[in-house]
Amino acid sequence: MRTRPRRTALLVLPLALALAACGTEAEEPAGGEGPEAAAPSSPAPEPSGAPESSEDFLDLAEKAMAEESAWTFSVEGDEGLTLQGQKSAATYRGTVRRGMGTATLHSQGVSTSSKGKKKTEELYVIGEAGYLKEGGAAWKAVSPADPEMRNKAEDPVSVVDEFRIYAQASSGDVKVTEAGDGTVELRVASGRQKLSAVQGRAWAKKAKREFDPTAEQLREAGIPVQDAQLTLSGLEEVLVLDAKTYRIKSHRLDFGFLIPYNGQDITFEQQVGEENQGPYDGKIELPAGVR
Repeated sequence: MRTRPRRTALLVLPLALALAACGTEAEEPAGGEGPEAAAPSSPAPEPSGAPESSEDFLDLAEKAMAEESAWTFSVEGDEGLTLQGQKSAATYRGTVRRGMGTATLHSQGVSTSSKGKKKTEELYVIGEAGYLKEGGAAWKAVSPADPEMRNKAEDPVSVVDEFRIYAQASSGDVKVTEAGDGTVELRVASGRQKLSAVQGRAWAKKAKREFDPTAEQLREAGIPVQDAQLTLSGLEEVLVLDAKTYRIKSHRLDFGFLIPYNGQDITFEQQVGEENQGPYDGKIELPAGVR
């Protein structure tokens, strides 16, 4: 396992409405949501005195999160496609436990389609080994390095590395705001613009990776999706830290794409949020059936 497997919320994205508009019927496919994570960069030296820059806050957050052996996060995700006023959507609710000293992760949750169809999923990643259980099926060995599995490994702590990459960009994409509620917000935002205009920015690449599984489903359904024609309808990613401890309190990513189709746009929207539930004192280890 990478030390920072990427966050994704395992949403099931039904395409029935979009396909109906094309005169095609299809079963609900299960779509992995989430970008392949960028490799973590080397942390900058620990700042002296009060933090000022976004990188100062990120260095302190990395240190603060390492003070505990593991953390528990709740995860919520919503994803949908809208065509001709009709929306096909899915939600995900789950829990992630992330070990800090070693490369360990345990996630479990349930996705619900707009038709009410539910799918449970549980994943363990221990070092280079991974085991996945979907619904009532048996555990199966998986490779954490496989792109599909990267879309199933929700790692809320890895956002520190991602924001450091944003901060180190020449454009200085991260804005820091000290809120009055005892928190510090690090924010990246974009308005509506062609994807081609920002495709080199790390946050835009992340959004595109999140969208890729859905784009592939649309192509399989006969709906052409060309990267050069995509419009980013908007993006906002916010990392919230405790202003005293610098521990992660929450992380949220909202974005959307407009996909031109037959003279109109198919709208894709995704919102994913993670809330820190505090340190986890238990041990993250493989279930008895696969040890």
